[in-house]
Amino acid sequence: MGETGDKGVTLSEVPHECAKTFTMLENNPDVMNELAHSIGVPKELSFHDVYSLYDSDMLAMVPRPVFALLTTIPMTEAWKQERDTEDADLEWYKGAGPAEPAIWFRQTIIHGCGLIGLLHCVCNGVPSELIVPGSELANFLRKAVPLGMDERARLLNETESMYQASEAVAQKGDTEALKPGEDSIHHFVALVKGLDGNLWELEGSRKGPLNRGSLDENEDALSERALELGVRRLVDIQRMAGGDLAFSCTALAPSV
Repeated sequence: MGETGDKGVTLSEVPHECAKTFTMLENNPDVMNELAHSIGVPKELSFHDVYSLYDSDMLAMVPRPVFALLTTIPMTEAWKQERDTEDADLEWYKGAGPAEPAIWFRQTIIHGCGLIGLLHCVCNGVPSELIVPGSELANFLRKAVPLGMDERARLLNETESMYQASEAVAQKGDTEALKPGEDSIHHFVALVKGLDGNLWELEGSRKGPLNRGSLDENEDALSERALELGVRRLVDIQRMAGGDLAFSCTALAPSV
């Protein structure tokens, strides 16, 4: 955990000064691919639309294996209650270094959730081994991985090249970008198959990375088990509360 502040709370429990406000990204393959490839994700990997979590024909349209899912989910009351209950029993993340099973970034940047969601997808699992050597992303990770939660968040906040790369694609989605001062009810959540074989739920506004369970060697992030452990579980939370969950989903997989 971070250092102790003047009022006896850790730095990880109080807001960080945020030097920038990002333009929120759209969870759109064109946007995410341009950003990913510009910072050092190889062209052999791309984000693809996922049109259904249940229809086998639509799921078959996604190239395999899928290394990660990137979803945007509205903060419904049912999901908020589930999150608050789970987080109440968790401590703030204390991990650091290359031995950690998942690389996680705490969000302290206003509207930086899209960039952080992308980083969670490409910096974990198989994609992390394919990052272009000497690229902006490779150089950033070399600095970020050894750091603790607070220092890693501060590094991302202060890395001007990441800000510029994100801003360069922010206006290229199908919907109008949020104006300064506007809030979004949607959260970017990444569901990634780690190199340890576990499905990791990664979101910058939680207390740390969340291990949702193990996957077999032949199960990817879009497998039936991964869907049940991950995004379908979130849909079911809302359905049990008597409503539907409107969300978007893209998959990081081989390019076609």
